[in-house]
Amino acid sequence: MSDPRKPRGRRHSLAVVLTLATCAVLAGARSFTAIGEWSADAGQTVADLLGVVRVPDESTFRRVFAALDADALDTALGAWAAAATTPPAGTRRRLAVDGKTLRGSRTGDVPGRHLLAALDHVSGVVLGQVAVDAKSNEIPALSVLLADVDLTDVVITADALHTQTETARWLVSHGAHYVLTAKANQPRLYAQLTALPWRRVKTAARAVERGHGRRERRTVKATEVRAGLLFPHATQAVQITRRRQPLAGEPAETEVVYLVTSLPTHHASPTLLATFAREHWLVENQLHWIRDVTFGEDLSQVRTGNAPQVMASLRNLAITVLRLTGATNLAAGIRHHARHPERPLEAIMKLAC
Repeated sequence: MSDPRKPRGRRHSLAVVLTLATCAVLAGARSFTAIGEWSADAGQTVADLLGVVRVPDESTFRRVFAALDADALDTALGAWAAAATTPPAGTRRRLAVDGKTLRGSRTGDVPGRHLLAALDHVSGVVLGQVAVDAKSNEIPALSVLLADVDLTDVVITADALHTQTETARWLVSHGAHYVLTAKANQPRLYAQLTALPWRRVKTAARAVERGHGRRERRTVKATEVRAGLLFPHATQAVQITRRRQPLAGEPAETEVVYLVTSLPTHHASPTLLATFAREHWLVENQLHWIRDVTFGEDLSQVRTGNAPQVMASLRNLAITVLRLTGATNLAAGIRHHARHPERPLEAIMKLAC
């Protein structure tokens, strides 16, 4: 990472500033003020471990983060997270791509910063994040997000917004496979999928679950579509039927979802494809929800320069550190690190070694 500050008058290295901020976020800090207070209270032990006599104050964190190259930071953190995690033997890495708006970063008529992230299905760590241009949308940002990720044999899952022909071509050209949801935003593809002879296709998997006040029954069908489907590199189409029955006695609801994938049948069974589709939404409850509820992201009033994205990056890093060090309850993990100022730095140093 290049330091955006001029060398003259610089008292603290960028590594020290970023490390202290990461430690503070691991201990629950949600603002520049909280990061500055944690750093001031961390004590001489932490200062000695970092090789500094005096820790930065709040204004230093504020100025550095506003000017820092946030995309370069995300690239560096994603590369480290990818190197620190490997898929279980015999499985492919699976990445869920989804976007989130930092609502508190909105200023007047200017919308809040929108970030697109890639979450590993299995480890729950963030392998990439990129800002979406305010005048654009997530679609062109996907290739920017994944440009520095080794996509060889990786499965990318995304919602219907990213079910685009150019996206599919780009992913396959970089060695990846895709599992994408098809909706009416691709009317010709959707019409083809709904017109397939599903009544003649055998049900490949069934599942019943209870929770959230309802009973859900899911059936999965899949069929090969090697020719004729209006989507690049598609080899299978999947139909998932969900029937939800509220336990309180309200009327049942039925939803039919279609998927399209480049994975051939001998690489992915219908049951596995349905699992990939369900795993995709882990990005909501293992990343977006955690950042909002546990780290208070939507309440954050950080708005200056690149600071909103940098703070989101540090939250992603904190989530990654907590998961890689074995935390299953992230709120409890934050409280654990908050009780002793040495613990966040010890966790980071353990992973670095």
